[in-house]
Amino acid sequence: MHNVVIIGSGCAGNTAAVYTARASLNPIVIKGHEAGGQLSITSEVENFPGFPTGIMGPELVENIKTQAERFGAKYLDGSVTEADLSKNPFRLRVEDEWIETRTLIIASGASARWLNLPSEQKLIGHGVSSCATCDGFFYRDKEVMVIGGGDTAMEEANFLTRFGKRVALVHRTDTFRASKIMYDRAKANPKIEFIVNSGVQEVFDVEKNTVTAVRLKNYVTGETTMRDVDGLFVAIGHIPNTKPFVGQLDLDHDGYIISHGGARTNIPGVFHAGDVQDRVYRQAITAAGAGCMAAIEAERLLEAEGH
Repeated sequence: MHNVVIIGSGCAGNTAAVYTARASLNPIVIKGHEAGGQLSITSEVENFPGFPTGIMGPELVENIKTQAERFGAKYLDGSVTEADLSKNPFRLRVEDEWIETRTLIIASGASARWLNLPSEQKLIGHGVSSCATCDGFFYRDKEVMVIGGGDTAMEEANFLTRFGKRVALVHRTDTFRASKIMYDRAKANPKIEFIVNSGVQEVFDVEKNTVTAVRLKNYVTGETTMRDVDGLFVAIGHIPNTKPFVGQLDLDHDGYIISHGGARTNIPGVFHAGDVQDRVYRQAITAAGAGCMAAIEAERLLEAEGH
């Protein structure tokens, strides 16, 4: 029986671990299938307060983990494959073992949707990104490309025009899911070029460990062309990691946890933190803040119950 179990070891989960460990609650952190969260595939982080010269994403995550371990947090390899939240204590299946906990902090994040090209996967963090707000600054006066046709793609393209020399927005059809206002804003931006009915076939150059170009295919004509780019931003959505909680927690139509105020879910004793609930900001600092909130909520609940 544990006082606190935290699912996820990114900024949100690790920060929750720091706070609950300092409160002598002996938290157990389940690392998850993407240990370290999205920061583990990010190169340099320049917008996290306290690091004036920046810090590597994996190093930032590891630093917070080390801090939590110093106060007594324990980390478990593996992922939650099943959960029973019908009564307290809550039961979680981690690989082949069941564990019980009085409170649960879900900080399992949201995984970016990728094109799943081998070359793209190898260059994530080396010119391929899923977050313009995180990485746009590195592409000042450079050629960048955005993949997608929804509001996120339009927003990312507009944001990147602050830095990039030119932004190419590539979409597989000539119709867009984006709202009219977001589409019109991008269309009116002189630095954005629309490339429709097209998709990326390959990202270069894996051998140089940096993005230099992409090969595009026009799905109408079948023609392939090369395009020099310095950065590729994939903006085709995220998948919240909430599968074990379907039918138990209140989730929105995309699977994100619906907040019931603060860090609370619809089940007392179960709390949320980070991108598993936040579909708007998605920043390391907001995830860390959410982890703090969830930890304080859990601590207060346990104290009220005499634990």
